[in-house]
Amino acid sequence: MLLVCGLALQGVFALRVAAAAWVDPASTSFQRSEAWRLWRSGEPWTWRHDWVPAERIATALPRAVIASEDAGFTEHGGIEWDAIERAWARNQAQQARAERRAADRPGQVVRPAKLVGGSTITQQLAKNMLLSGERTVLRKAQEAVLTLWLELWLDKPRIMEVYLNHVEWGAGVFGAQAAAQRYFRVDAARLSERQAARLAVMLPAPKRFERRPDSAYLAGRTEVILGRMGDVQWS
Repeated sequence: MLLVCGLALQGVFALRVAAAAWVDPASTSFQRSEAWRLWRSGEPWTWRHDWVPAERIATALPRAVIASEDAGFTEHGGIEWDAIERAWARNQAQQARAERRAADRPGQVVRPAKLVGGSTITQQLAKNMLLSGERTVLRKAQEAVLTLWLELWLDKPRIMEVYLNHVEWGAGVFGAQAAAQRYFRVDAARLSERQAARLAVMLPAPKRFERRPDSAYLAGRTEVILGRMGDVQWS
């Protein structure tokens, strides 16, 4: 029974991924869980999400996102194994340092090590579309399968289009159009290179940078991404 249920779930996932090649997804698993979280919080919030086709998104934005998030996006097959190996090694080293600090400070609360990932844009899309945010071996395995399916059935421009229309850019802010209007009061088609770079830098921690728009790191990293965007080919 478990095997049958597992195969049925894979079939549903496969159909959802294949459909995304032609049908614009109305929402993602992450968006629905985030809407539920915001509703339960009881805090005032506004939902912003407006799908726009790729031609209505300034080319500066995908270039900035590639420069910031996934430099090998146009070449890799969805998963960069070397990046995952490097991220695993960094996580192991940080975990060891956290354990040493805990041993040196008995009785004191020591913050756990901050884990870093090696996810490509396609992996991020796979996770956001259909999976939960938990970090388990089983979920990462499912993410890998979905990633390979996305790369099989969708071309790179379509993957980027779906990603940019659903990625989170703040509490209740999803997609390039909502982000452009929320932070710069312009449509996504009119984003400048600097504005696009700033949005790209926000992606790893959008809620944090939404609360700290004057962050020195945000400003400095934006300049770095601006410098890298010239090397990114995208049309």
